[in-house]
Amino acid sequence: MPAVDVIDETFLAVPRARVAAEFADPARWPAWWPRLRPEIAHDRGADGIRWTVTGALAGTMEVWLEEVLDGTVLHFFLRADPPHDAQPRGRFARRRWARRESDRWHLGFKTRAFTLKRRLEDGRPAGVAPGEG
Repeated sequence: MPAVDVIDETFLAVPRARVAAEFADPARWPAWWPRLRPEIAHDRGADGIRWTVTGALAGTMEVWLEEVLDGTVLHFFLRADPPHDAQPRGRFARRRWARRESDRWHLGFKTRAFTLKRRLEDGRPAGVAPGEG
């Protein structure tokens, strides 16, 4: 079982292709995942991307984009361990490290996901379908 196991979902009232375009550009990845070096393992187009990651963590990461109602659910998965040369020593140190890193990556992703949501929805009032507001 990986030390860091982050799962998140965020609904965006925008078409899936528009959300996919945000993740398709590797130039944007450092802003999404600072301290990680993602490499594409499987590009699924509008469905999302799976990566292997190195850097501050070593493991896998995925963005899965699911069409739901009038928008997209942005699913995020990060499963990773510390790099081999940065393993915490001792069982309690590993647990503290894993909890701190899981919280850090989850909060960081959620913050960026809500920033993306606000930008792409562009002030759309609640209850109004995309493109009507």
